Amino acid sequence: MQYEIKEDKNFQFIEEGNGEPLILLHGLFGALSNFADLLEHFKKTHKVIIPLLPLFDLSLIETSVSGLKRFVRKFIEHRGYTNFHLLGNSLGGHVALVYALEHQDQIASLILTGSSGLFENGMGESYPKRGDYEYIKNKTQLTFYDPAVATKELVDEVFSITNNRMKVLKILSLAKSAIRHNLEHDLHKITLPTCLIWGKNDIITPPPVAEEFHRLLPNSQLFWIDKCGHAPMMEVPVAFNMHLDSFLANLKK
Repeated sequence: MQYEIKEDKNFQFIEEGNGEPLILLHGLFGALSNFADLLEHFKKTHKVIIPLLPLFDLSLIETSVSGLKRFVRKFIEHRGYTNFHLLGNSLGGHVALVYALEHQDQIASLILTGSSGLFENGMGESYPKRGDYEYIKNKTQLTFYDPAVATKELVDEVFSITNNRMKVLKILSLAKSAIRHNLEHDLHKITLPTCLIWGKNDIITPPPVAEEFHRLLPNSQLFWIDKCGHAPMMEVPVAFNMHLDSFLANLKK
């Protein structure tokens, strides 16, 4: 499904549907396509917004969790979104948490799936091994319970990124920033209704990470999806959308 990528000032984003805003933040190797099924489902009830995060466009010094948070803040302020639901996958979840710590008054709820911020068994410093397609293919497949979800198109996209020296430097900068920016001692400050949707077979942010988020976030609910890895909204979209539907419906009761 192809959607128009809108441009406003220096921002690129998708915006579809009407209703309460639902803002989606993708991860380090994420793309707008990661949210295709979620977008198709929730545009019927919400205004779904997916900003294209400038993972490789910020200066090297700004390429960090905090730098991405500042970008998201500027985007939201420029577009005038209020009382929105904020969803983040992987690094996008980490950015959502850092944003929420400063702007809880703007957010109706927080949704995290495979989020970093506590612990991430990430790609590691050796991950962007340039020129080794099979290595990149195997690493990309580890994102999912079912390796077939890592299509050739997806592997080719990751392979292309890892063969660009500057992009590799920025990947490493973001990964190191995520490790340094541990939120363990701050999560209790986030009192927003929070939905945690986690793959039981996530090996990047394993199940104990979800349980720790659930323990530390005082107003959180945890939903599990079996036979699912690090990107539930992409790998098992029907179950993901069902859990999110249920969570959002209960907010209105």
